[in-house]
Amino acid sequence: MTVETTHTGEDLLLRADAAHSRGRRYASRKRVNAIALSLSLAAMAFGIFWLVWILWETVRLGIGGLAWATVTQMTPAPNEAGGIANAIWGSALMVLLATCIATPIGILAGIYLAEYDRSGWLGSVTRFVNDILLSAPSIVIGLFVYAVVVARFRQFSGWAGVCALGLIVIPVVIRTTENMLVLVPAGLREAAYALGAPKWRVILSITLRAARAGVVTGVLLAVARISGETAPLLFTALNNQFWTSDLSQPIASLPVTIFKFAMSPYENWQQLAWAGVFLITLAVLGLNILARVLTRTRT
Repeated sequence: MTVETTHTGEDLLLRADAAHSRGRRYASRKRVNAIALSLSLAAMAFGIFWLVWILWETVRLGIGGLAWATVTQMTPAPNEAGGIANAIWGSALMVLLATCIATPIGILAGIYLAEYDRSGWLGSVTRFVNDILLSAPSIVIGLFVYAVVVARFRQFSGWAGVCALGLIVIPVVIRTTENMLVLVPAGLREAAYALGAPKWRVILSITLRAARAGVVTGVLLAVARISGETAPLLFTALNNQFWTSDLSQPIASLPVTIFKFAMSPYENWQQLAWAGVFLITLAVLGLNILARVLTRTRT
């Protein structure tokens, strides 16, 4: 009877020690979790604070510079009335042409990487080069186009700007297209092959159609990226104070005009710069919202 009582007491002590140890571990994990959650919330609040501040200043100063003349008149002289219509037109023209030229190249390259050469040496080299282009600063691409196009032809031009922007679009579209096509279930391809469809028909009618929302999203994100690029256009398209559609000559662009006007001491130019920033922000915000809607529709 005494032995059983002793064993029972030892068991109770061991259980109490184990429960106490579990309680300490739980309290320690709870403290670590609270610290991590607090740091995460602080980091999020820090980022949101600056984002809200930037957006507030953009809206406050941008709306103040908006007027009908802003989108209908040409670049003014210092301390004179005018607008940035030529810069808006030049940016829209170069972004549109760069997107139309680079998007088919990016989609075709992404199809090749996803459907024809997933593990070959050429596909691996292409992915490596594409990753380098994705991470390369835009000013490097601008200097490259300057050396290859501008310096060789001894002329700043809109076509050089289109080339620079297109080189930024291509790697984004390649990566997005490849990733979206890889996510398409293999069963869809096998079912189409079982029906006797050739590979090009399977890609066009099955895999690409299934991934079209993601591909379009990648294109829109690439357009949003090049819409605000300044450095490549400084070395390629330069600028122009007048309305022109001649891409063989220097042409105005909204990012370069914003850079030039924001650095100036003239109040009217600074107001136009903020108006341009507001318009670019609205355009990029609209493209991102459209991309989100397409992605949500896909899922």
